[in-house]
Amino acid sequence: MSNWMEKDENMLLKRSFIFGVIGIVICLIPLYNNYFHFIAHSLGALNGIGIALQFFGLSIAVLVLRKRKIAEEVKDKAKKMVLVLGVALVFFFMVI
Repeated sequence: MSNWMEKDENMLLKRSFIFGVIGIVICLIPLYNNYFHFIAHSLGALNGIGIALQFFGLSIAVLVLRKRKIAEEVKDKAKKMVLVLGVALVFFFMVI
């Protein structure tokens, strides 16, 4: 099994994006359910799963930033990913 630091930066950023978006969507489901009452049960457990996925995506983006000798455009993308996932995490922590 190869080390994560040896993987391609663009592939790691794609994975970070996928985990982040899935985490945000999963966190939005209970939020919408609180307002529109699609399901009568509480969906609070989905918030934990969504936040965990967002943290995983954030950690992958930070891992890309910590790599040495990466292109400046890849570094900028990783910085944007960290910013977006950080703001999303703060939002979902404030909503809970």
